[in-house]
Amino acid sequence: MPVETIINEQSASFDERPNLPDETLAESGFYWRERDGVKVLVCRPLEAAGFVNGFSTRLGGVSPFPENDLNLAGFDDDTDENIYENRRRFLAAIGGDFRLATAWQVHGDVVKKVASIEDAKRSNEHADALVSDLPGILVGVKTADCVPVLIADPATRSFASVHAGWRGTVQSIVAKAITAMSQSYGSDPANLVCAIGPAAGCERYEVGRDVTDAFAATFAESDDYFTPTRDGHALIDLHLANRRQLLSAGVPDANLFAAPFCTMDHTNLFFSYRIEKKRFGKTGRLLSVIGRP
Repeated sequence: MPVETIINEQSASFDERPNLPDETLAESGFYWRERDGVKVLVCRPLEAAGFVNGFSTRLGGVSPFPENDLNLAGFDDDTDENIYENRRRFLAAIGGDFRLATAWQVHGDVVKKVASIEDAKRSNEHADALVSDLPGILVGVKTADCVPVLIADPATRSFASVHAGWRGTVQSIVAKAITAMSQSYGSDPANLVCAIGPAAGCERYEVGRDVTDAFAATFAESDDYFTPTRDGHALIDLHLANRRQLLSAGVPDANLFAAPFCTMDHTNLFFSYRIEKKRFGKTGRLLSVIGRP
């Protein structure tokens, strides 16, 4: 189904789908953490392995997107004061005493190593994945339909956050993050625990021939990731593509956990660039973070 038929141009109301039952979340390896109106999705196996983690929602903030939204990035569309207050609230909900490390994301394949507090402070460096083994650091990526992936190594205590849009997926950004962990910290992919966060799902995310051609030129199994819709268009399953890359990199299937949410389906919980940019001319940004005490 074309995206144009999905979006109701006459209505600014958000999708009001209810939250998934707790048992469904639990089966997927996730649970909700809430504090002062801020709601965060946590991957329990990452937490059990000793890693603080969280995928933000839009709830509990101060940004007018359209109101009381937890926008955590996008300084061109929001005020500095709003974003910093929202980040304060988000980090308070995560808990602990952490410094946030992010990067200027460009849909590329650069992996940034955060080896010091100074590295963490430099948020304008271009990268779409961050790796670290420093305690007290949360590495985070910003999304609004793209796929966030959090990776932890209980053996070396290293960790990574990855921003995988379709361009990053074509460039195998999650596999390159794992390679960086192996080279920098000696990580064995067989030890890794990975969480794939909320993202645009395969029933809503329609792309054009430029995307299908790019995947076909890169992956022999590219047809597995697409469901044709109309001439030159198809629905893409980026969750599956990134899961396959993690498996190919050597991560055990039992160590992979995927959040059962489509950001385009659940705009009552998450920002969606493809839905909201067309409605409002802007959208907020989610943060997905991981670190260790």
